[in-house]
Amino acid sequence: MGFRRAYARIGVMELEEFPADECMFLGVTGGYAYLNASALRMLGHRAPGMSSKDIDDSFFGDAPGVPEFVVKPGDDRPDLTAKIGETFGWVLTTPDLPEVAAEEQMVNGLRAARPDYSTMSDQEVIDFAWSNVDAHYEDLFAQHIYISFLATMPIGIITAVCNAVGQPESVLKLIGGVGDVESAKPSMLMWDLGRVVRESAALTTVFDRGISGLDSRLRAAAATDSKVADFVQQFEDFLFKYGCRGPNEWETRCPTWETDPDLALVAIDRMRLADDDAAPKAANAQRAAEREALGAGIAEALASDPETQGQFVAALHAATVFMPGRERTKTNCIKLIHETRMAFREYGRRAVAAGNLPSVESLSMLRRDEMDRFGRDPAGFHALASERLEHFDQIAQLQEPFLFVGQPGPLAEYPRRDATTITKLKPGETLQGIPGCTGQARGIARVVTDSHDPTALEPGDILIAPITDPSWTPLFVPAGAVVVDVGAPLSHAIIVSRELGIPCIVSATDATKCIPDGALIEIDGDTGVVTVLELPS
Repeated sequence: MGFRRAYARIGVMELEEFPADECMFLGVTGGYAYLNASALRMLGHRAPGMSSKDIDDSFFGDAPGVPEFVVKPGDDRPDLTAKIGETFGWVLTTPDLPEVAAEEQMVNGLRAARPDYSTMSDQEVIDFAWSNVDAHYEDLFAQHIYISFLATMPIGIITAVCNAVGQPESVLKLIGGVGDVESAKPSMLMWDLGRVVRESAALTTVFDRGISGLDSRLRAAAATDSKVADFVQQFEDFLFKYGCRGPNEWETRCPTWETDPDLALVAIDRMRLADDDAAPKAANAQRAAEREALGAGIAEALASDPETQGQFVAALHAATVFMPGRERTKTNCIKLIHETRMAFREYGRRAVAAGNLPSVESLSMLRRDEMDRFGRDPAGFHALASERLEHFDQIAQLQEPFLFVGQPGPLAEYPRRDATTITKLKPGETLQGIPGCTGQARGIARVVTDSHDPTALEPGDILIAPITDPSWTPLFVPAGAVVVDVGAPLSHAIIVSRELGIPCIVSATDATKCIPDGALIEIDGDTGVVTVLELPS
């Protein structure tokens, strides 16, 4: 419903065009949520000055197997094209996003007013969780989709102008260092905490003993050391603001920095080892200065074409509004989900203590209607949750298709993840991806497939990751560069790497499998090329 409302608000489709009894934008198969690319393409087809290919490029990168867009009867709607044009005009002229700011205050208020679950009955806890979802989630998600789609528009204008003036390489520089990107802020604060650790002998001693149990050791040491106690308080303040972040943070069963603080501390541990010249705030300031100077130069070169010049300048400003807006609307959703998660965990903890569920997280193996019945009569749900957990673990070993046309194939035809052999690159061989953030880097490739354990990543190493979310991005700071298996120009990895000033390549297919761990490699964030220089000895 959030997708539908966003599309109608932009003007892409009328609500009457949607089937009443069918979910059009999202489908779930094999345990994964899939986007309906055909519906997404309608924005590009109906929007003035855009095409379906613009949507493919923005959301899907260079993924193979994407079919051609075929225009069907009813797809052409000049009236809606005009309405989208009016929306685009607003994008280029609005100075800020007050609705998004108000929603941020609302979800921050939910965190500040989180109840003491120990004083609530089981039914009160679960009712409270669902009441927040029912009251706010559709609104927040509709806003996120609305802003996310509109964020592609100024980037499209900037790209078209840069291509027209013969400077296609300038696009990435013009949308870097925009500032106020919500998902980059935790990395900035983690860097400061890492500096505190680096400058304290007592904290360094605690961190040097390893990540496992680090949060517990810090709290124990805080009882006798004031500097450790100060750090623990700063870390508590950090978790209050950003404890909602973590791997797969849209899903309530997955851990976050609040539920597993060691997930955040492991990133701080990697940052404390980096030298001061890797400070992300300095890199961000450098990117911002480069963006402003480059934008002013191109605008001056367009002086003979005032209309194009005005549109270009407006698009530059709009990018600084809508790219941070996209990340903020996502964070608003995540904060609400996290409050739901914390209530679910309390409810699940009690169920486990009573012997009615196999684990706290297994509550999320139940559908909402089943949760309601579970509260009234828990008999049989332990076995049901256990069965679904086992099935979940089984299909997690299978390699899901990145995209499919029509209907997905049966799970029986999915290959096992460990059954596919990818030939490793040899010295002199290259891998082509999509440029994400400009710059070149040379360093040791460190293939990290689990953000829970990045301890092999040393300062200056090039991080090779399968996909990134906020649990990964703090690791960008000590890394010399980042290469990601999948991603597109508006993916989280790129937006954050541009803010942190880290060369980045995305959509480097099978990078985690074909780049030898420990090899000396070179990446070019301007061209998207990864080159293997030397294999590890």
